[in-house]
Amino acid sequence: MMLYPTAPEAAKRFLTFINASPTPFHAVQNAAIRLEAAGFRKVSETDDWEKNLQPKGKYYFTRNQSSLLAFTIPPNWKPGAGLSIVATHVDSPNLRVRPVSKKSSVGYLQVGVETYGGGIWHSWFDRDLSLAGRVVVTTQDGSFQSKLVKVDRPLLRIPTLAIHLERGSDVSFKFNPETEFTPVFGLIESQLNAEIKNPGNSSASSIQDNHHPALLSVLASELSVAAEEIHDFELHLYDTQPSVLGGINNEFIFSPRLDNMFSSFCAVDAIANYVEGSNFGVLEGNVNCIALFNHEEIGSVSTTGAESSLIPSLLQRLSPTPALHSQSVARSFLVSADMGHAVHPNYTSKHEENHRPLVNGGIVIKTNAKQKYASDAIGTFLFKKLVERKGGKVQEFEVRNDIPCGSTVGPMLSKIGLRTVDVGNAMLSMHSIRETCGSQDAQYAIDAFTSLFEGFAELDKALSVE
Repeated sequence: MMLYPTAPEAAKRFLTFINASPTPFHAVQNAAIRLEAAGFRKVSETDDWEKNLQPKGKYYFTRNQSSLLAFTIPPNWKPGAGLSIVATHVDSPNLRVRPVSKKSSVGYLQVGVETYGGGIWHSWFDRDLSLAGRVVVTTQDGSFQSKLVKVDRPLLRIPTLAIHLERGSDVSFKFNPETEFTPVFGLIESQLNAEIKNPGNSSASSIQDNHHPALLSVLASELSVAAEEIHDFELHLYDTQPSVLGGINNEFIFSPRLDNMFSSFCAVDAIANYVEGSNFGVLEGNVNCIALFNHEEIGSVSTTGAESSLIPSLLQRLSPTPALHSQSVARSFLVSADMGHAVHPNYTSKHEENHRPLVNGGIVIKTNAKQKYASDAIGTFLFKKLVERKGGKVQEFEVRNDIPCGSTVGPMLSKIGLRTVDVGNAMLSMHSIRETCGSQDAQYAIDAFTSLFEGFAELDKALSVE
């Protein structure tokens, strides 16, 4: 990695995280590594861990390798206490390998892919792409295990058609995502060097006939298993160009997956730094929590998305009776953290003139009268006061009346009854394969989330709302 001696330390830590996290699976794994280094203990949803919670305890659990909840128990905690939550998501628009991916055309090996989320798909052309995800393999003792894989070299490419063969493509670039968006993987001759012995009569769990032997051979080599020991996988395409700092003063981060790995990293970093600091174990108040969800880009409706049982289950297990559960919800506060739209220097008219967030301008509060964002006056007041505790600054974002508004995990989690505010950091090129945000903004977000963990309960006591 490049060295940046004068760059913000939080931004440099983020580069390490994002370059190691090409998929939600890797992001959850790397978040867990950071949490365990800070003293968090992993618990399982299948255990009765709530019976053994300790004051000043630090815990986390994961679900299906792709979502994570971490929480801390304050001194003198008892059921009915509220939760101070930072909720983010770890998925981003990308391309995913199909269950039957074997394709070829005029001498080229190709890999069938499906689009995930609302990507700016033209940005995926002519990029050095590779594969990452999880693979179910047979272990040495005959059991099965889901292992993560990240191939670090370029394997695939989606080539554009030369302008000489499509006059006008420099003015209007259009393509069919089904027939003209299939990556090339190699030449058919190379397949001869990667043939896998097929015993015939493949079992129902075999995928050997569904994918090119060369693809399975790459995975087998990365995982140190035989190709026939691979039983299934979820593979994502990712851009092998590393995330970097850029700009004349390294004021920018140029990176894939900023939406929303940036907020997820900041949440993990904030709670890890908080428990390592002098205030942890001294301050009374809420259970502090971070939630890293999957599948936000496609609606959050899954076992690992924000509309799953993850937050309701945590609330229920910490406060098991109806009365205690209701008290906990009423005392809780949720910060939904998802990246926001910075004003674009070439398209300033796309922003309402009084709501134009700037990169490195401080954390953005997102408001929408139609409740696409869950912010209201109470939530924004509380969040502004928390930012103020750390000497930070906030910006406001609201869409124009003639432009549709996106949404976040905030509105769906607010349905539980949690007070909620939607925030984010300003960025350019959201949903492109390469996005841009500010290198100073990482610390701004970490400070805001840390202030939530340190100061919300005290602040909430000073606010009266009928």
